This record gives sequence, structure tokens and C-alpha cells, in this order.
Amino acid sequence: QVQLVESGGGLVQPGGSLKLSCVASGSILNIYWMDWYRQAPGKQRETVARVARSGRTDYADSVSGRFTISRDNAKNTVYLQMDNLKPEDTAVYYCAADARIWGQGTQVTVSS
Repeated sequence: QVQLVESGGGLVQPGGSLKLSCVASGSILNIYWMDWYRQAPGKQRETVARVARSGRTDYADSVSGRFTISRDNAKNTVYLQMDNLKPEDTAVYYCAADARIWGQGTQVTVSS
């Protein structure tokens, strides 16, 4: 079974940028949706963005226009470029494959 490892989280000031990476231990060619989720303390996990094998993308309204998801099937990697970050983006960000295989998460903190 494919395993997922996220990286790229950290502390950033409001208005700043971060790029998250999710590397799979095997091929993601047979995985239709690669997703990024997030969960803030005391809140439910929410879908942030998703990218299909075809390249189609969907975004949560709260991040549309600020975040960009992409996948590189040759590198078995999915990215989440996050720009104009806001304090409310603070959460643990998780990568998932078809919502059934999950990474361990990476912390993103947006604070001055």
C-alpha cells in the first residue's frame, strides 16, 4: 500500500507563502483524487483542495484564489502552494489518496 509523507509546513507571517509537498512511496497513477485536508484545533477536518488524475482541480471557497494544488505523477508528488496566508489557515495539513490513505500531517501556523 502506498504511504504518504507531507513536508513544508512551518511558521509564517500573515500574507506570506508556503509550499507543502506530499510524496508517495509508490506510483499515484492509479489514484484518482489526491487531496489536501486540514484540521484546526477544536474544528472538524475540512477539504482544502483536490486534484484528479486528469488534472481537474477543486478548492474550498475559503482558499480559492490563494492556494494552488498540483500533482506530478512522474515524481509521485502532490503540492499545495499557499499564498496570502491568513491566521485562519493555521491547522495541521494532511495529504490523502482517494480519501483512504493518509499522511501524518504537517503543521502550518500563520501568526505575526
